[in-house]
Parts: sequence; C-alpha cells; structure tokens
Amino acid sequence: MNYKGGCHCGAIQFEVEAPEVIECQDCNCSICSKSGYLHLIVPESKFRLLQGESDLTTYTFGTAVAKHRFCKICGVKSFYIPRSNPDGYDVNVRCLEPQPRELIVEAFDGKHWERHAHKLSSLSKERP
Repeated sequence: MNYKGGCHCGAIQFEVEAPEVIECQDCNCSICSKSGYLHLIVPESKFRLLQGESDLTTYTFGTAVAKHRFCKICGVKSFYIPRSNPDGYDVNVRCLEPQPRELIVEAFDGKHWERHAHKLSSLSKERP
C-alpha cells in the first residue's frame, strides 16, 4: 500500500510503500520519547520525497550517523535516516495519511541502543 506523509505545515511531502497492517517501534531513547516518534523503517526503494528538500534541516548527535531531518518551518520530523539502518528511511507513522488500517506497536529499548540495535538491522532490507 502507498501512504502519503508529511510535516504539519505541508511543506514536506513524501510517499512510502508499506503493508496495510504496520508493525512499528516505540523507542524510549531521549529524542524519540520527547518527540513521540513511532518508527516504520523501510528500504530506500520504498521511500520517495515528493517535495520540500529545501525546507528540511538536519540534526545529528553522538556518532552523527543518524540524520534527523526536520521541517524548517513547523519543526516536525516526519522521517529520517536511522543509525540502525543508514541504507533506509525511518518514517514517523503518526505523519502518514491515511493512517494504517491496523497498527502493531512494539516497544524498543533505545535507552540501551547498543545492546538492541541488531534487532532493527533487517528492517531496511528488501523483502520478497
């Protein structure tokens, strides 16, 4: 299924291919818990930025591998390039339209990221 998504003000628009029933992660690390991000990690081929590249700004911290992309206008992070899957995209499920028919939310212990990151590494791989 193709979902449209974007930021609050509409400057950033993207499309992502994902199942009707989405399994996502709710991470308890500092940045995710403060922003209320629900993670849907997809291969690069399943994500397409439709508009707003010039309205994005990037924030990095720690290892600077993750590229947190925010709208310069409204501040919403609707997607980013995750440290666990730098070959893919991580989309905020809360920014999708329509919302998934069914959502399965799994807890992810991002406070102890080094111990648990391997559980996410396959999510950006193409599936048959």
